[in-house]
Amino acid sequence: MKKKILVLYTGGTVGMDYTENGLMVVPGLFPSQIKSLAPITNVELELIEYADLIDSSDINLSHWVQIIQDITTNHDKYDGFVIIHGTDTMAYTASMLSFALIGLKKPVILTGAQLPLVHRRSDGWSNIIDAIYSAMQEEFYEVAIAFNHKLFRGCRAQKVSTNKFIGFDSVDEEPLAEFGIDILWHKRRWLKLADRIFAPVIPLDINILCLSLRPGYTTDFIAQTLNNTNAKAVVLEMYGSGTIPLSHKVLVDAIKNATQRGVLVLGITQVIEGRVANEYANSRLDSLGVISGYDMTPEAALAKLWVLFSMNLTNAQIKSVLDMSMVGELTKVI
Repeated sequence: MKKKILVLYTGGTVGMDYTENGLMVVPGLFPSQIKSLAPITNVELELIEYADLIDSSDINLSHWVQIIQDITTNHDKYDGFVIIHGTDTMAYTASMLSFALIGLKKPVILTGAQLPLVHRRSDGWSNIIDAIYSAMQEEFYEVAIAFNHKLFRGCRAQKVSTNKFIGFDSVDEEPLAEFGIDILWHKRRWLKLADRIFAPVIPLDINILCLSLRPGYTTDFIAQTLNNTNAKAVVLEMYGSGTIPLSHKVLVDAIKNATQRGVLVLGITQVIEGRVANEYANSRLDSLGVISGYDMTPEAALAKLWVLFSMNLTNAQIKSVLDMSMVGELTKVI
């Protein structure tokens, strides 16, 4: 029986062409290119090209809502979904979809390219084919990114290069598949089918900040921001294993002030590989009200908060869920 895969084309480098103004998305170009792809056995592809094709740097809440609604509407009609997306914000979209598509029971695979399909050396062809094969997998129930011959969990991946085909990596989580002469499906790493029903969450426009510590004035600016923000939550990117300058009394007081006002402060590390731990005196921040984000990426932390607040939960309920792995986004070390 043929697998039915729905391809959502949102824009991005893969469907761009070279113009006098630089690389730009050209409506109709991607569908014409994809028609030249040799048929894959036992797969029927259907393509939706979005009317508002974008460079992924233009991604916003309305685009995420459209993607979520398109997957929700077609969830039972197709065996899997492939989302063609620009690379700049692909990890943000993958994280948002990972949390928003609660109870997902079909593969949702994002992919794109470092070079457009019109370029003879484009990596887009192999990325698209790998994404299609991933979307055909019956036991795969999550959002992922297929890129440079690997399949990464969507809420674990980050963009790591602009000038190499590697594009994305997931340093704190092993790939879910590797595409070589043979395909290695690492099924033991895949999420199990969720007990909950498929009940997507439409993200709401909620104020959540992401602030990254730096020595000097940036630290003072973060303190000022924490004292005056009306944000619901703050993702605080800390040093190393979750340290902050405890000698900076203004910052420490600002964090206390914010958490006492009900602002959720979720602490993560700004280092690509590693996690928040309590090994140092300067990383033991429970007394300040900082919630540990363990090894969550900034993209995952933002998306998780955004979706949890959109579920109309109390702060206490959100805190309890932040401490748990919902879709494989964090690992707690006991």
